[in-house]
Amino acid sequence: MLACYLLAGQPDTSRDLVDEVRRAEELGLDAAFISERYNKKEAAVLSGAAGAVSERIRIITAATNHNTRHPAVTAGFARTMQSLTGGRFTLGLGRGVTAMQDAYGIARITTKEIEDFAVLMRRLFRGEAVFDWPGSPVLHLDSSLDEHLPMCLTAFGDRTLELAGRQFDDVVLHTYFTDEVTRHCVEVAKNAAADAGREIRVWSCFATIPDHLDERARLKKSVGRLGTYLQGYGDLLVRTNGWDSSLLEAFLADDVIKGVAGLDIVGTPEQLQHAGTLIPQEWFAASATGTPEECADKVRGQYALGCDGVILHGCTPTELEPVITALKES
Repeated sequence: MLACYLLAGQPDTSRDLVDEVRRAEELGLDAAFISERYNKKEAAVLSGAAGAVSERIRIITAATNHNTRHPAVTAGFARTMQSLTGGRFTLGLGRGVTAMQDAYGIARITTKEIEDFAVLMRRLFRGEAVFDWPGSPVLHLDSSLDEHLPMCLTAFGDRTLELAGRQFDDVVLHTYFTDEVTRHCVEVAKNAAADAGREIRVWSCFATIPDHLDERARLKKSVGRLGTYLQGYGDLLVRTNGWDSSLLEAFLADDVIKGVAGLDIVGTPEQLQHAGTLIPQEWFAASATGTPEECADKVRGQYALGCDGVILHGCTPTELEPVITALKES
C-alpha cells in the first residue's frame, strides 16, 4: 500500500486539497491521510472535501484528538464520512502535542482514554445507546446501525502500539524512526493484534524529499520539519531512536533556534541552513532523498522492515509523481 498526506506542510490555501486528492487518486495511491492543525487544517472539513471529490481512495485522519470535540460530534463526523464516501473513511486518532495542549488548556490524553474512546465508537456503530459515558446522560447514533468503523492510531511507544493492535485497524508510525525502531514497532503492534485475534496494518510515515525539488523546498521539508519535531517533542523522538540527547540540548539552546517558533512554518532559508548545521546528518538517514529512483529504493526498504504501507510524507502528489513512477517501474 502507498499513500500521501494532503496539504503537506503549510499550504497557501486549504482548497489545494481538492486538486491534491484528485491527483493522488489518478496516480493510483491507496490512501490519502489528513493531519490537523488549528489554522487552515481542521480535519472534519478537509475530510469532507476530500471525500466529496474522490471516488476510490481511502481518506484517513492521522490524526485528530478525541477530546477536542464532543464524542457525539466525532461519531456523527465519522458516520457522515462513511455515508459520503461509501465506506472509504477511517477515523484516525492520536495523543497530540502536550506543549500545545497545555498552552490551549486542552487536557492531555492518556492511553486508557484513547482505548475507552475507541470502544465507545465501536458501541455506537453497533447501534447501541450508551448510558455510561462520563458527562453524557446518553450517546446514540441509530438503533438500525450495525457496521464496523475503521479506526487508525498514531503511535510512538510500546503501550500505544499494543493498544493499536488490540483495538485499531491501522497504525501510523512517526516520521524519522530508525530502521531498528520501525522493525520493533511493527513487531509490537502485530503481536498485540495476534494476541487479540485480529490483524492490523502498519504504516511507515516516511519523509520523501526528492532532489528535483528546489533547495529551499528541500530545506523546509527536511531540516524545517525535523527541526520542528525536535522543538516540539524532541526528547521523545531522541529517546525513542536512541540518539544523543546532548545534541538535542545544544540544538534547543542555540540562539537562532530559540528565536524561531516552528522552523517549518516561519523559518527563513538562512535560519534553516543554520539549523541544518546543528542536526546530525545521520538523523536524516530515516528518510528518502536523492533521485526518484534512489527515493524508491529507500521506500522499498520500509516494506522490508515489515510495514504494510508507506506514506510518502512531506510532498504533494504532484511533487511525488516521479518517485511513484519509479516505484511502479521497479
